[in-house]
This record gives sequence, C-alpha cells and structure tokens, in this order.
Amino acid sequence: MRVISSPIQDVEVGNIADSSLEKILESYSDRGIIVIVDQNTHDLCLEFLITTFPQLKKSEIILLPVGEENKVMEVCMQVWNAFSEYGFGRKDLVLNLGGGVVTDTGGFLASVYKRGMDFIHIPTSLLGMIDASIGGKNGIDLNQYKNQLGTITAPKRVFVDPIFMGTLPEAEFYNGYAEMLKYALIRDKVLFEEIKDFSKEKDFSDLDVIVKCIQIKVDIVDGDLYEKAERKLLNFGHTVGHAIEGFFLESVPISHGHAVALGMCAEAYLSMDKGKLSKDEYKQIEQVLTRVYPFIKFTDEDTKAIIKLMYNDKKNESGKIYSVLLNGIGSSTFHNELLESEIGKALLHISMLSDIYN
Repeated sequence: MRVISSPIQDVEVGNIADSSLEKILESYSDRGIIVIVDQNTHDLCLEFLITTFPQLKKSEIILLPVGEENKVMEVCMQVWNAFSEYGFGRKDLVLNLGGGVVTDTGGFLASVYKRGMDFIHIPTSLLGMIDASIGGKNGIDLNQYKNQLGTITAPKRVFVDPIFMGTLPEAEFYNGYAEMLKYALIRDKVLFEEIKDFSKEKDFSDLDVIVKCIQIKVDIVDGDLYEKAERKLLNFGHTVGHAIEGFFLESVPISHGHAVALGMCAEAYLSMDKGKLSKDEYKQIEQVLTRVYPFIKFTDEDTKAIIKLMYNDKKNESGKIYSVLLNGIGSSTFHNELLESEIGKALLHISMLSDIYN
C-alpha cells in the first residue's frame, strides 16, 4: 500500500483490502453509511466491496443514473430527499464508488447536505483515480456549462485500487489517458516520454505511473487549494475541451477525456502559434493525440457556439477568455488571454486534422 500524504487529503494506492478503510468504517459502526454508485458500479463493483468489507452490508445504496448528462441539480434534489427520508445526519458517512461523475456528484451531495457530511472516494475509472477524486473539487453541471455549481471540500480519504479497472471497457482507459497526458505536458517531460505510446490495459494500470500522476496533482493542489494561481495549470486543455464537451451534451455526448484531448491539441497549437512552444514539440503532442482520439470537424456555426460556451469558463475574468499554454513539454503557464480569432484558428486546425487522420 502506497500512501500519498497531504495536508488536504490522503490517498492510498494499492489493494483496498490492505488499506485503512476497514478501520475507518469501524469508526462509523454506530452511524449511518450511504454508498453512492451508478448502474455500472452497482453491477460490477459493489458486491466485491461489500464482500471485502462486511460493515457495508447494512449501508443504504443510492443509485445515480449513468452519464455526464445526469450530473445535474435535478438528480441531486432527488438524492437529498432520499437522505432526508432515510434520516441521515451530518455525522454519517457517504462513500462514493464510481468514476468521475459519481465522485464529482457524490462529493457535492455530501459537502452540501446539512452543511457537510464526511465522505470517502473509491474511484473505479482511470479518470477518477488520477484526477476527479483528487483535490477536493466537487460539482455538477448547469445546462451546457461544465462544473458551474460546486464546492471545494476534501474527502476524508481516497482509496485507489487498480483492481477496479478490470471492469472498464477499453474506451474508459483513453478517457483517463487524456488526464495522464495533461499532467506530463504541464509538469513532467520524462513522464510524457514514459506514457506517450501507451495503448494496453497493463500500461494504464501501472501503479508507478498512477502514483506519479496523483503526486503531481496533490503537489499542485497543496500549494493552491482554491485555484488562485498555480492550480489553474491543471486546466490545460479544459478551456477549449470543456466547451467542446458542453457543445455535444445536447446532441451526441463525447467523453470528457476525448474533449480534453481535442482541447489540449488546440491549446498546444496556440502555444506554438504564439511562439511559446516549438514546432517540433507541438508535432510530438499532435502525433500522440491523433493516434488515440478521433478528431472532429467543426463548422463555422459550431465554432461560434463553442466560443460562446467558453465565455462561461470559470477561469475567465472581466469578460476575457483565459487559458493554460505550454512553454515546452513539461512546462506551462496560466492566465493567457485567448482572442476569438485565435480560438477559431485553433478549431479550424482541429477540423483540418480530422480530414487527415480520420
């Protein structure tokens, strides 16, 4: 068991049966425990968890609908009403078992109900393990706008056990892979070289790589919990990516990782176009992303709609769009203003790549 310690939260990585979870559950023996799952983790992960930890046999199970499009207030209201009907109080425990949607939503549910309940994350997807469950951000979407409602409240603990990745379809590995690449591109060139050719399940479940990614996020968050400065680096690819993801929410949704991959390519392209990133390093990034992710062709109307969504990004100030850009692979800066013409140029480039690689 590897423990990544932090003033904000501790993350335990390894066999969950060898973790401190049993001891924590024992401390709630006279309290209520709620396990939040979606249909996938209910069917594939819950039985294993209850068998491993018999203390959970009497817990209440809350089932969330699957998918980003269900990360909304209407679902939260239904769950809070269930909390009230079950008689749960602020001294009870919420255990979130699932991917990024479950940990985002479950953390938000717990942190708001009765001004805050204790909660634990047990992420079951690669995205959840290295990103969504780490750092204390909890939130839901508002219409097409990603994570517009939320809190910054750390879970009591996070337990990362790669055994749960055995339940994932192949596409889910690539959903998390985008965040792996993000960490490497903003902070660790050596890590980029290590992961740039990943393609198999055993690659993505490498404990050393998972720990490196978690450690990068923990180190950044520890120094800037409320995203006043350096934590903004973790949004690389997300300024454009979140808008692309939001754009498709009302038609045919694409995964968070897919959208962020397109966003990283766009923002890396702008980094090169602004003279920050060399053409050679940009090409390396482009080659990795086009190898793995389908690129999309945007019409002029699509581009206008995506830019409109970008104006609601949380990092904006004074009506201006700001983004993270790369100085090189493994080096990045935040608070870079993007003009509409520049964003349009980057999305046109993404469209051109779709003609070449798809």
